Amino acid sequence: MRIGVVTFPGSLDDRDALRAIRMAGAEPVALWHGEHDLHGVDALVLPGGFSYGDYLRCGAIASLSPIMTEVIDAAGKGLPVLGICNGFQMLAEAHLLAGGLIRNDHGTFIRRDQKLRVENTSTAWTSGFEQGQEIVIPLKNGEGGFIASADELARLEGEGLVAFRYLDVNPNGSLNDIAGVRNERGNVVGLMPHPEHAVEPGFGPDTADAMRSGVDGLTFFTSVIEQVLVAA
Repeated sequence: MRIGVVTFPGSLDDRDALRAIRMAGAEPVALWHGEHDLHGVDALVLPGGFSYGDYLRCGAIASLSPIMTEVIDAAGKGLPVLGICNGFQMLAEAHLLAGGLIRNDHGTFIRRDQKLRVENTSTAWTSGFEQGQEIVIPLKNGEGGFIASADELARLEGEGLVAFRYLDVNPNGSLNDIAGVRNERGNVVGLMPHPEHAVEPGFGPDTADAMRSGVDGLTFFTSVIEQVLVAA
């Protein structure tokens, strides 16, 4: 099982994603934005960061990178794709996911351990969770406010395409407290929080058991491994 992680100019969390994949039990494959080759990976992660310095709109330039032609084609054929933070912005800009991301409503960058509710487990990346499960995943963004037209928002809610919702605090003004969404097929998921930062005891969010012991993010990666192996 091989999972690719694409590095763009300005990516910050690509190495963290590669490490999370390795810890989940798959082989991480480093990919470069300028290539037209996914090297036969079984799933793909678009990582967080500030691709191209967040010029124009976050993820806008990255969504036009050479490798994104291959990502769009592969996603259309069912390849599991996870967009994390800046990667979520890329997926929205590439029209692989609905909606868009804008500047946080309070106008400042935010970093916090964020409680989420899992709203949909019928995806390659969330199947290991329970419906309605509450998890804690680190969040860090300046332009994480999820927006969509009224009609599009109604469709997302009506068709069960909201994957995650913020609990306790809406950190960026996202409509309907939406933290992440999925596509209709369930192979493409995007979210603003960073699951790759909650995969190892001692380095994740605090829990009632111990400081920095949260590993809720690991389930994203073990879920896709299981789903790909079952499909094979």
